[in-house]
Amino acid sequence: MSPFISVCACCWFFVAASASRDLTYRDSDILSLNTAQRTSEQPYRTGFHFQPTKNWMNDPNGLMYYKGYYHLFYQWNPYGAVWGTITWGHAVSTDMLQWHILDVALAPDQWYDINGCWTGSATFVAANRPVLIYTGWTNISSSVEHKIQVQAVAVPHDSEDPLLQKWIKVNDNPILVAPIGIDPTEFRDPTTAWIGADGKWRMVVGSKRKEDGVALLYRSSDFLHWHKAEDPLHSVVDTGMWECPDFYPVSIGGQNGLDTSVNGPDVIHVLKASLANDKHDYYVVGTYNSDYDTFTPADSSHNVGIGLRYDYGKFYASKTFYDSAKGRRILFGWVNESSSAKNDIVKGWSSLQGFPRKIWLNGETKSSILQWPIQEIETLRRRSDSLSGIFLEANSVTRVTGVEGAQLDVEVEFDMPSLNEAEILEVDSSNVQLACSQVGKSHKGAVGPFGLLVLASEDLKEQTAVFFYAVLTGGGWKTLICSDQGRSSLNNDVDKTSYGSYMSVPSNDKSLRLRTLVDHSIVETFAQGGEICITSRVYPVKAVNNQAHLYLFNNGVQY
Repeated sequence: MSPFISVCACCWFFVAASASRDLTYRDSDILSLNTAQRTSEQPYRTGFHFQPTKNWMNDPNGLMYYKGYYHLFYQWNPYGAVWGTITWGHAVSTDMLQWHILDVALAPDQWYDINGCWTGSATFVAANRPVLIYTGWTNISSSVEHKIQVQAVAVPHDSEDPLLQKWIKVNDNPILVAPIGIDPTEFRDPTTAWIGADGKWRMVVGSKRKEDGVALLYRSSDFLHWHKAEDPLHSVVDTGMWECPDFYPVSIGGQNGLDTSVNGPDVIHVLKASLANDKHDYYVVGTYNSDYDTFTPADSSHNVGIGLRYDYGKFYASKTFYDSAKGRRILFGWVNESSSAKNDIVKGWSSLQGFPRKIWLNGETKSSILQWPIQEIETLRRRSDSLSGIFLEANSVTRVTGVEGAQLDVEVEFDMPSLNEAEILEVDSSNVQLACSQVGKSHKGAVGPFGLLVLASEDLKEQTAVFFYAVLTGGGWKTLICSDQGRSSLNNDVDKTSYGSYMSVPSNDKSLRLRTLVDHSIVETFAQGGEICITSRVYPVKAVNNQAHLYLFNNGVQY
């Protein structure tokens, strides 16, 4: 049996971004990101993903909506395309599509952050005034081995300025040093703070005890003087250092986002940590008791570091914020390169931020979240091509005519296949990436692989495959969702690791659905309405700009 599918493919274009109303700059070097020139020497710069005009970038830091502007602070090295002297870069936008770069917000100029201003968060305190809290990297001696991490606070020079162009580090800094029993070189990345049942502030700082990941909990009455709680908010054995923790509420019913301090009977919480050991972002949904500051996972088998991930590809050090303008919670994540540092130096830049995602509780499981590109992306569409009732023969590849280019938003829906002839394959979180690698797009199975070929050259020598592959396991029917970079580039000096995950196939599901965003060197896939997300970086040599094509394929012999 071969599948019937429906496809909606949207192409993009970008007009030159102009400064929004009342947006003024004092620095003549400030550029609108989307006006940066993409040349034959720079085919991998993106159009609708945030990236500085040059140099190294990593974690998103403080994120907020303030007086009409979205603010994105990010880790940035002003001096080169590799990690080094880390500052807080700063950009603003009215739509999270076109960004305007401002002057650096925080630079290492005090004794407590002289080696770098590392990751932190933004919190609104009294009178809706924003405050930044961040990790400073400093010395306790001239020895490299004695560099330590402390926490510091910065406040706006002028809170009436909607662009928040200047920040002042408070005299009380550092406000936190590592407590007894915690390695001061493993004490970083404070979260957005929230107000507990007693009216005091809480925040979490990432760390570890021996090899156990830990979210250290602190309380404060004034946001300057903090006291560590006797017990951490949460800890998981053998998960290593927890970087960039995040803790926030989600509504049990509906997709509306919530301010970080909201709690109650209709609220459940998400705790996320970025594991330094494997560079992945793990999360767990659970119940937060604000009277006792305890957090209980809904499913301990899916605990932080051993269960669910935001993304099963390249996506790390992520952070969310509450968008008060539209009542939603938004997720940003750092997407690093799959090319070598040497290549990054040649091209003069490194890393992207993933396209911002709206996140909310999965109403079916109540123990996972769903993610979806923010709706603003639809304003970039140049045209939309919809096809339906396409019949994919077994072992076939079909070009989607009229859809060309390296910027696409593709939604495809496959009729649910007959699974009776599916192969037997045991798959779980420990082996699914290996399974995706071994299966690959070219595998000829009973039910799949079937899916999309994006950034594909006309001769198909270059292609990035995103696909489903259904199998029978001891726990029932499952389908792999894979992103196969094995043939993504003729350049062999890039990482072509395949990524993937899996999900059970409910008996009442009538179709399998993919949405894939393509932007020159990044491919982001959202399966089954955002239940599984996979991000990859690719560097085609032939399939660039208008030489990139879109194909559908089906390698299943039974389907």
